[in-house]
Amino acid sequence: MSLTSYLPTPKFEEYKELFKEHFIMERRDGIIELRMHTLGGDVQWSFELHRALWQAFQTVGADPENEVMILTATGDTWIASIDDSSFSKEEDDRAYYSYEHMYYDGRRMMISLINDVEIPTIGVIPGPGAHTELALMCDITICSEGAIIVDPHLDLGLVPGDGIHSAFIELLGVKRAAYALLTCEIFDAQKCLDYGLVNEVIARDKLDARAWEIAERINARKRTTTRMSVPVVRRPWKQRIADDLDGGFAMEMHAYMCDSPEHRDDIGKTQYERMDGLTEADRKKGVRTKAA
Repeated sequence: MSLTSYLPTPKFEEYKELFKEHFIMERRDGIIELRMHTLGGDVQWSFELHRALWQAFQTVGADPENEVMILTATGDTWIASIDDSSFSKEEDDRAYYSYEHMYYDGRRMMISLINDVEIPTIGVIPGPGAHTELALMCDITICSEGAIIVDPHLDLGLVPGDGIHSAFIELLGVKRAAYALLTCEIFDAQKCLDYGLVNEVIARDKLDARAWEIAERINARKRTTTRMSVPVVRRPWKQRIADDLDGGFAMEMHAYMCDSPEHRDDIGKTQYERMDGLTEADRKKGVRTKAA
């Protein structure tokens, strides 16, 4: 008999309750869905969610009863706005929050998603919103016809970071990624598909069902084979994290300390409303034009 015992593994009903303020969790036959929300509605980005994401990824990954993970958001947006009351704390101690929350938690989100969730992951983008790197860095990514992907960092006075820099470089290639990051290029759903940012574009009312259909197909395979397939398809992401994730975050936070921008609810507007110089025709095409 062993001299010590195993620590208990996480139980779904327990962590479903623990994370309920940030995620609506559902599990069927080993497929676990994490649906982000804020007060039951569309997601408002906050320090608290920033931390809960990587904590949830670690917890889900540590539960051997989970076989496939779906990550999505409530409503018809991805991350709709910023919780100004949460980010107002950064002005009290900019140095503390730039490391403890933005650098540490931000990196852990990506690191935990790639390294701790050792089961197939499906990112589901129901509509426009920020921080789409969380969905883009899933093994499979699908989106609705109304989805919009854009990295708004530079227009908000911030260095492109938060992991979107790694996602764009990996998926778009160096030249396209540089253009997207430096011009805040807007990608509508069709352009996302054409450029390889997503795998499928689905009507919004069929999007969730399609995510579960893909998950069930993967889950029908034998357990060990499915799990051992994950390191094969995920190796490029692990290399990308090793190559530039930390550096990108560090540069973002250095400029943040030097130039002192504020996180405010500028992403609460639609991406089109926030961008200057877009004609109505351009909006429909997802093209950024020069301001008149």
